[in-house]
Amino acid sequence: MRFTTRPTLQGTFGMVSSTHWLASQSAMAVLESGGNAYDAAVAGAFVLHVVEPHLNGPAGEAPILLAPADGEVRVLCGQGVAPAGASVAHYRGLGLDLVPGTGPLAAAVPGAFDAWLLLLRDHGTKPLDEVLAHAIGYAEHGHAPVEGVGATVETVRDLFTTEWTSSAEVYLPGGRAPEPGRLLRNPALAATWKRLLAETAGAAGREARIDAAREVWRTGFIAEALVRQAGRPTLDTSGERHTGTLTAADLAAWSASYETPATYDWNGWTVCKAGPWSQGPVLLQQLALLPDELPAHDSADYLHLLIEGCKLAMADREAWYGDAAEVPLADLLSAEYNAERRRLIGESAALELRPGSPGGRTPRLGAHARRAAAHGAEP
Repeated sequence: MRFTTRPTLQGTFGMVSSTHWLASQSAMAVLESGGNAYDAAVAGAFVLHVVEPHLNGPAGEAPILLAPADGEVRVLCGQGVAPAGASVAHYRGLGLDLVPGTGPLAAAVPGAFDAWLLLLRDHGTKPLDEVLAHAIGYAEHGHAPVEGVGATVETVRDLFTTEWTSSAEVYLPGGRAPEPGRLLRNPALAATWKRLLAETAGAAGREARIDAAREVWRTGFIAEALVRQAGRPTLDTSGERHTGTLTAADLAAWSASYETPATYDWNGWTVCKAGPWSQGPVLLQQLALLPDELPAHDSADYLHLLIEGCKLAMADREAWYGDAAEVPLADLLSAEYNAERRRLIGESAALELRPGSPGGRTPRLGAHARRAAAHGAEP
């Protein structure tokens, strides 16, 4: 018998799980005040933007899966597109053969804020000010940060102090990185959400106010700040300063949208993930790569099978995923293709990147991936 210090949690009223206790606590408070699961999820998400800023934020992305009790599973795509000006020719014109990993040239159209508000509008019940109240409170009055916040800030201390000076004001007050037990405040974010609420207070009804807030994000003072920052020459991983390609037109033209999930049937369950604009279908292919008979759970053979299958699925992600060209997802998840891929799993760990050829197609890999695959890609 195995014992664990983790209790089995049960709830008769409701339950919330997140990566931070303050987000879970806030979401639970929304449930207890009469909100539904969607209200709670949105409130918790905005709190996570405050308490885990090293992991996410309102200008990030949010692929959301929702499964209403009386309806079909849907995906809410909160992944913004690349700006219209982010072309290969533009980057090459700057003397770059790789998009910098940091700085404004790496930025896509922000998607998280619009996705969470669309979810709140269409499925929630609470007004916008009640949902944002928890995030505003923790941003304005402070919270005790987890260790990861300070550790992450230390890795970019020089960048913050020389380039991202407004970030330094928030995350390096007095030159000190955030520490557990010492309150961390983000007054700029609190002021942003307060202004957003003030500018939308006159909207006629709950849904209208949420849509007005989405419009402020896309075309109002927040959009203006995003474009202004994108136009500021900033040091990036190329070692040079560049301005971004994000424009007001990019922000105004994009909004979150619903779509049908990618699915795979396994052991009597239908597993749903976001489409191949995300890496969600990697998990589906990992399931498709499993044989009918699995080794003993937690055995070395079992772990080897899972790890090597993960490598193969990730290699296919490198070769085939994206939103600018056809993604042969049906072939990638087919039984025939994955039976062929499964035969590549040997007794030893594979060290090469080995994308496959679904439907006989030739793998398409970027230059960095081609270098990784150069020592032995297999069909």
